[in-house]
Amino acid sequence: MNIGLLSTLALLPVLVVALFLVVLKWPASRAMPLAYLSVVVLGLWVWKLPVAQIGAATVRGLVTTLELLYIIFGAILMLNTLQESGALKSIRQGFTDITPDRRIQAIIVAWLFGSFIEGAAGFGTPAAVAAPLLVGLGFPAMAAVMVALIIQSTPVSFGAIGTPMLVGVGTGLETLQEYTGDWAGFIAGIGGKTAIIHAMCGIVVPLFMSSFLTRFFGRNQSFREGLRAWKFALFAAVAMIVPYLIVANTLGPEFPAMFGGLIGLLIVIPAARKGFLVPKETWDFDWREQWDPEWVGAVKIEEVAHRSGGMSLTKAWTPYVLIGLFLVITRMEALPVGAWLKALTIEFPSLFGTEITVSTQPLFLPGTIFLVVTALTYVIHQMDAPSYGRAWRNSFKAALSASVALIWTVPMVQVFINSSGGGAGYESMAVVLAEGVAAVTGTLWPLFASFVGAFGAFIAGSNTVSNMMFSLFQYGVGERIGVFDPTWVVALQAVGGAAGNMIAVHNVVAASATVGLVGKEGLLIRKTIWPMAYYALFAGCIGYTILFGFGIGAILATAMVIGIVYAVATSRRGVTLEDQNATM
Repeated sequence: MNIGLLSTLALLPVLVVALFLVVLKWPASRAMPLAYLSVVVLGLWVWKLPVAQIGAATVRGLVTTLELLYIIFGAILMLNTLQESGALKSIRQGFTDITPDRRIQAIIVAWLFGSFIEGAAGFGTPAAVAAPLLVGLGFPAMAAVMVALIIQSTPVSFGAIGTPMLVGVGTGLETLQEYTGDWAGFIAGIGGKTAIIHAMCGIVVPLFMSSFLTRFFGRNQSFREGLRAWKFALFAAVAMIVPYLIVANTLGPEFPAMFGGLIGLLIVIPAARKGFLVPKETWDFDWREQWDPEWVGAVKIEEVAHRSGGMSLTKAWTPYVLIGLFLVITRMEALPVGAWLKALTIEFPSLFGTEITVSTQPLFLPGTIFLVVTALTYVIHQMDAPSYGRAWRNSFKAALSASVALIWTVPMVQVFINSSGGGAGYESMAVVLAEGVAAVTGTLWPLFASFVGAFGAFIAGSNTVSNMMFSLFQYGVGERIGVFDPTWVVALQAVGGAAGNMIAVHNVVAASATVGLVGKEGLLIRKTIWPMAYYALFAGCIGYTILFGFGIGAILATAMVIGIVYAVATSRRGVTLEDQNATM
């Protein structure tokens, strides 16, 4: 079968997801079974996969689903525990004391705190932490998930102590190891290039967050209200990106996101408290009674005071500090804690006689850290047993509602990416689809390389898996089109793989579940696909310009920059008295 027809067939499961989940707005619980069915049919009748291989991939997906549900449950339990203890009331007041402006709150929590958590844990944990926290601060559930997903971009390539680079790219390019001499330096060099591209793309991510927040969840539904916070958004972006870029090109891929987020927090919070570059007009959501019912999740946040009548801000924030601390301690290879937790490994090698191995390390999952911290919170916040029990019951109900969608989503992903080696002799569906795009684009490939990375993350829900699938393929395409350094093409893969997390189906499902927003996944993807498209296209333009000099890439990049600058420059126009009254 020719590559054009085969790649078109490989696209069918993706089209099923796009049609039913995004276009027709079906809930994931209805759309994803159809996507799973389509990939199984292709696997059996086109790729000629053995039933055992499809079964093994499905089981691996179900195990991953259980891991995700464990993390989701832990994140929801953390939120409910803090609500029941009265800590959320203190945290909300603490943010109001810094600034009541919702645009600024979103930037601090999602962009800076989320980047730190991404650097420490990765694998969707930032959204599981940031989204419930924002809901606790009074954000609509859908708004909280949207901004938490938008930051799943710049820090992601260096998430989980550099896993997407060290494991993803490292495993993907392992056949080149004997030719490189200094393998660690080779991977670190790709990480440095990746950070450079990310820095250029990510500088406007906080501005995207702010403007999308006001456009989709503001009373006036105006991008301009968000763009008016451009000074603070740019300041917060630089505060994170400068240390991020320095660390990536000096210390290596393990700590850029973590150090960038932490240093950014230390710079930005005191500045915001003093009103530095904070817009004069304060922006807030409309009254809760006016919110669209689609914005609201099943997780209900109520004002609960501490039993003693109040709680200090330090005490209220202690659980989140502990989460960050435990994530760092358990993920640093220099410390033995991670190895101790990984000692409990449940593994089923060569499942059903295939090459697929299913394994899990339950103690190493972030869900375990969430459970431990909630238990410590029970003591630190002097909670009573009934309130803690209430938090557990409510959390279990909320996590259970996400299970239906994930049970179909993750197995579909696993069958899709584990579809090589069948009787037809084809590569996996993901690789075949990428090869079809490469055959059409030729030397324009750098413009599309990041989109392939994003596609891998969209399907797999992981930058690491996307890099493992496509890094060698991207390096090979770079060689075939004659670029001077194919590792720049691999860097584009890594950047795109990070950006794809904004729309990755099981990331969206998981993040939505943490705030009880089940069944609205398509609506969220319709919003986050735009910053993802910007990110991947701008990265491609940068890569093309680096590799081929001034040309179509530079022209497109310049046009995009001019468009953003023009939007910011005109954001102050038409600020009427009505606008001022609306920015409560």
